[in-house]
Amino acid sequence: MNELGITIAGQAFEHLVYHFVLTYSNWETGTICFSESYESLSEGIQNALWELGGVPQRHRTDRLSAAVHKECNPEEFTARYQELLKHYDLKGEKIQAGHGNENGDIEQRHYRFKRAVDQALQLRGSRDFASRQDYETFLQKLYGQLNAGRKDRLAEELKLLNRLPGRRLDDCKKVKVKVGPSSTIRLLHNTYSVHSRLIGEWVEARMYAQRIEIWYAQKKIDTLPRIKGENKHRIQYRHIIDWLVRKPGAFENYRYRDDLFPSSYFRMAYDHLKDHHSLQVASRQYLKILHLAGTESEVRVGGILQELLETSEAIQFEMVKEKLSSKPSVFAVKDVEVLPVDLVKYDALLDEAPREVANG
Repeated sequence: MNELGITIAGQAFEHLVYHFVLTYSNWETGTICFSESYESLSEGIQNALWELGGVPQRHRTDRLSAAVHKECNPEEFTARYQELLKHYDLKGEKIQAGHGNENGDIEQRHYRFKRAVDQALQLRGSRDFASRQDYETFLQKLYGQLNAGRKDRLAEELKLLNRLPGRRLDDCKKVKVKVGPSSTIRLLHNTYSVHSRLIGEWVEARMYAQRIEIWYAQKKIDTLPRIKGENKHRIQYRHIIDWLVRKPGAFENYRYRDDLFPSSYFRMAYDHLKDHHSLQVASRQYLKILHLAGTESEVRVGGILQELLETSEAIQFEMVKEKLSSKPSVFAVKDVEVLPVDLVKYDALLDEAPREVANG
């Protein structure tokens, strides 16, 4: 879907859509996803079946590696995909390698669906959405419009569908992993932080298409957004601040130190501390301030740091703590003056344009 140029709050939203189509009525629906993983496939299929309210006899896919083994493998489908098919009493089908025409109905609907999204975006007048939920609502409304003319044929198909099972199949991958000395775990070539009290312990990571649940001693203790791609990291300072406060000497050379500045004011405060104290003292002071932000209020601590930096006051943990314990401050929002556009300048450009062409 990237070629459609969709943005969320002004940021490019790179994503895919799992697209589900019934071949007789062409009833369709979809689920946003970020990779062609089994978790995305399972979530997409199950969302579609439960929205449909029944189960067809067969499910055909292309040669997606999350579902189909390579030709040299004696098993036709992957074990997890077979388990999904068995749960819904579905017969799995795949196309032959290099024969996309065998999946022609869905391929044609891919094209028409993307064109419909593009046209709806043009009518909307913007490709930017305030939130992902707003974008999902937009897509669901579009599916409803596309399916509006398919009710008669869909009614014929619904009579032939099998019943849904009693529950959905858990569409996650469970991985046992040991928490490293830096309070991080490694999953699918990406690094995540977990709470420092788990250092040295084994936890179970339940990997869904878009989130990761961390389980310890049969209890869910955290939910993390799943990282897209590989060789990336997601470090939450609240996970490791207790550990760093006890070992401030590790801060300066901490591999993910840049992730421990919640805003530019925290980074500026640390630089200020280094300019006025030894590295050891600066690290200790900053980590105590960061701990205060994590346990009390990141927004208020950030506001206090902004105030101290703008008034050139000394930044110290005791000062920040004292201001935080006093009556909550209301930090002024600076007025931004936007000057009116001088349209005469544009008229001048238009007057110059013919002369430039003539000179060219």
